[in-house]
Amino acid sequence: QVQLEESGGGLVQPGGSLRLSCVASATIVSAFVIGWYRQVPGQPRELVAIFTNDLNTEYSDSVKGRFTISRDNAKNAVYLQMNSLKPEDTAVYFCNARYYTGSVMDFWGQGTQVTVSS
Repeated sequence: QVQLEESGGGLVQPGGSLRLSCVASATIVSAFVIGWYRQVPGQPRELVAIFTNDLNTEYSDSVKGRFTISRDNAKNAVYLQMNSLKPEDTAVYFCNARYYTGSVMDFWGQGTQVTVSS
């Protein structure tokens, strides 16, 4: 089992910034996908930004140019810098890590609430 702990959520005004952090209990180097998803009540969870297994990044069209994903392998941490936040970015943000050890194993954090409101 891999535990993922998110932090950094909160209330911010439109146009503001937040930085989310996710720390894993295991090395993230061996995760073939790691990154961030978000979910609004009543809607499916959606991809925000991830690192793929070749260390390329993938972003949702709705956050391109505003959000940046980064990682620190030494700290087993993944970050999401969110700038120019909009009310529609309001959601619970989840950290996800996917490993392959003969079968795909998917791990999720408990989520952190981000609210963008004036």
